[in-house]
Amino acid sequence: MPVFFISAQESGKTLLEVIERRLNLPRAAAVRLARERRVRLDKYVCSDLRQKVRGGQRLQIRETQSKRNRETNAKIRYVDPHVVVVDKPAGLTTMRHAQEAAEFGRRARRFLPVTLADLLPPLLARGKSKSDSVRAVHRLDKDTSGLVVFARDVQAERNLGKQFRAHTIDRRYLAIVRGQARSERIESMLVDDRGDGRRGSTITPGLGKRAVTHVKVVETIGGYSLVECRLETGRTHQVRVHLGERGTPICGERIYDRPIHGKPIPDDSGAPRLALHAAHLGFDHPTTGKRMTWDSPLPKDLHRLLKRLRRRANA
Repeated sequence: MPVFFISAQESGKTLLEVIERRLNLPRAAAVRLARERRVRLDKYVCSDLRQKVRGGQRLQIRETQSKRNRETNAKIRYVDPHVVVVDKPAGLTTMRHAQEAAEFGRRARRFLPVTLADLLPPLLARGKSKSDSVRAVHRLDKDTSGLVVFARDVQAERNLGKQFRAHTIDRRYLAIVRGQARSERIESMLVDDRGDGRRGSTITPGLGKRAVTHVKVVETIGGYSLVECRLETGRTHQVRVHLGERGTPICGERIYDRPIHGKPIPDDSGAPRLALHAAHLGFDHPTTGKRMTWDSPLPKDLHRLLKRLRRRANA
């Protein structure tokens, strides 16, 4: 955790100027530190980087949470020389986009939020002289928990990529949604901007990418539903978009919870985060060809949410 004292020469400069110079960070990286409340001036968290500093003040930059604490949250379900399957906790990004890594630079990366791809190599290298990199072949949203597979070599990455493109990988999600959902097959053409800056379906011919989600109602709980969503295709935010467009947005959803240019659908569930969990994963092993499957139960936070909604429905 870097700690600095403001020098006489820096007195009168903005906090942004000092952080940029002391840490050799691009402006975007410094702004992110403040936005994530990781900058302290003297004893106080400082989110306004425009304020002027005085000589002798103590500047502290908090790095991401300790490696030990992070490791305990990510569970390796399967590993061999070619693939690793991990149960990802909510709140952890799967991997960093290349554009973000390039923008922040090598020195600034330690101030970026840690990703699952950052954590895996040292975990896999325990007892070895060096760690190998992992290759993400698909992603889960930061607030989505559950099963994700990484390739450990180029051949496995290519093979799994072909399976994803052929839609032969079995991915099923559990979601707690607002409203009474129905079992159905949803197909639409998804575009990056439906007209209000959000992803969504289009009826314009020739636009978008085909997306198919198979929805199965597992349980109806008063004004809420527990559903299983099987992906036939794997578009970005596909489950979230399709459920939201059906008028049954996921509890905790803050983006795809409204019609275009409309108001959000009320959410009184008290969901602690996006109530979406990648509960099942199946694919052909890239080397042996053997079909392999894993299941992951709802994590404790979503299980507690279900119990609370059941009590409310039965009251």
